[in-house]
Amino acid sequence: MPEKAHILESLESNRSTPVLQHLYGNRPAQIARQRERYKALIHHFSDLFPQARDIQLFSVPGRSEVGGNHTDHNAGRVLAAAVDLDVIAAAVKEDRPVVKLYSEGYPPSVVDLVDLSMVEAERNTSTALIRGVCARMAELGYQVGGFSAYASSEVLKGSGLSSSAAYEILVAIILSHLYNQGRLDPILAAQIGQYAESHYFGKPCGLMDQTTCAVGGFVTIDFKDASHPEVRKVDFDFSSSGYSLVIVDTGGNHADLTDEYAAVAREMKSVAAALGKTVLRECTQEQVIAAIPQLRGKVSDRGILRALHFFQDDQRVVEQVDALEKGQFDRFLSLVVASGISSWTLNQNVYASRNVHEQGVSLALAVSETLLKGRGAWRVHGGGFAGTMQAFVPNDLLGLYVKRMKSIFGSSSCYELIIRPAGGIRVDLD
Repeated sequence: MPEKAHILESLESNRSTPVLQHLYGNRPAQIARQRERYKALIHHFSDLFPQARDIQLFSVPGRSEVGGNHTDHNAGRVLAAAVDLDVIAAAVKEDRPVVKLYSEGYPPSVVDLVDLSMVEAERNTSTALIRGVCARMAELGYQVGGFSAYASSEVLKGSGLSSSAAYEILVAIILSHLYNQGRLDPILAAQIGQYAESHYFGKPCGLMDQTTCAVGGFVTIDFKDASHPEVRKVDFDFSSSGYSLVIVDTGGNHADLTDEYAAVAREMKSVAAALGKTVLRECTQEQVIAAIPQLRGKVSDRGILRALHFFQDDQRVVEQVDALEKGQFDRFLSLVVASGISSWTLNQNVYASRNVHEQGVSLALAVSETLLKGRGAWRVHGGGFAGTMQAFVPNDLLGLYVKRMKSIFGSSSCYELIIRPAGGIRVDLD
């Protein structure tokens, strides 16, 4: 494995160009920026660990939900995609059974591997995620050992791009390559990350985020059997579509939204319970519609509307996957728009019901429809209620679209992304 001088020489040469293009697209300005970013990473790592040899580089993408908004918690289907905003790291194996991971801008997270029991005081911290990943890998029979690493992330926190999932997969693939000959399966890495987040970090979560970060590209997941979700990579070359994926951060107050998020799953499940089922996947839309006279009064009208959203968006995922695999991108875009309209009108997660005066996402969606109607797609991104929206923008309209959104939501509100084909990987520059 290379030392600092060799890595820097590879970054300066054309040898590194193919792998950088694979991760960040064939965009000269972006490739040049990533070269400088990796150089800075190596310099920071070397400052912290000047004696380090056999340095390895790693990259894990963030992810964007594309279809199946609030369907996973009722055993539904989702479609997500890895994006070129990623977390990168330089790491080296250590003899001592201690993991020391520095993240740019934060104090180091240190985990002594001698005792991997959950530590209550670490809840909601990066240290808990590291400890949880190490504990689960050891429990599953993988070798776990010490390493030192420095990481730099462009996966935006609070944007719905899954910074925590990317971090979990990063730890898993570092351990996979340093101690297990890189043989950790991406799906198992995702399940390990989910375990760490649910049990050690203290945030129950599905498997969509970790799976997409680990696998890369378009990924569809069927949660009918929650313990063994069906995961499939979708074969579609987004780079040839003529479109860019844009995430717009509309700002807004994310505080006290936990009840809003929880109410979506709770109200959907209340409809299922009224029909004698556990989750909506066990019912049909026809059964719910036929039962509406009996359901009203037992469950809220909003719960019924949210149930209808579930059935329609769950089926849309199947149709979106079919459109992508058949190369019918215009059909895919129309399904994205339909998903967004359903989230807005039926699922009602575009703005918080307790704060109707703040509707940044609604505003961004309305302006997007005006700018892109007939040519692109727009929808709420992730959990909703505040924050971000997603748009597929034709490249010839990209400049106008970004300019308009920045004029409304600020100069740092827009992120122009590509769908990245690779998931979490070791980066071999030669």
